[in-house]
Amino acid sequence: MEYKEIKKLMDEMGNSKLTEMEIEFQDGIKIKMKKDSDKIQNVPMIQPQVMPVSNVPQVPVQEVNVNNTNVVENKKQEVEGKTVKSPMVGTFYSKSSPSSEPFVKIGSKVKKGDTLCIIEAMKLMNEIESEYDGEIVDILVKDEEMVDYGKPLFVIK
Repeated sequence: MEYKEIKKLMDEMGNSKLTEMEIEFQDGIKIKMKKDSDKIQNVPMIQPQVMPVSNVPQVPVQEVNVNNTNVVENKKQEVEGKTVKSPMVGTFYSKSSPSSEPFVKIGSKVKKGDTLCIIEAMKLMNEIESEYDGEIVDILVKDEEMVDYGKPLFVIK
């Protein structure tokens, strides 16, 4: 069977209501054609689910007049220094294993390249190294806390 004949068969099947055709010739050539042009495949779209906030009891707020001279304000002092931010989304670990000591503590001296923590992402443990020389002034996340990309982890002075 020649190309022109095969092409003619394809055109005729395309114009017909046939959806499937199989031909076997005596010389051993087999032709099988299937047409699915009328079928539109619907792929379900996954919608993000919004989880409702759990029922948190509402506490009534009472207005209280307080003499300003009796109030002691606790202002959190801004910590100055360079911030090390998370380079990825994952789980923050301050130590290599539950029984070992943390990589760094507040007051620890670090050099550029020292390991500060581990962030687990997709079952891979990624060591996060210091980008700066200095002293750890503040640790801004807790052990086993989820962190996002760009979340501040440490302050180094």
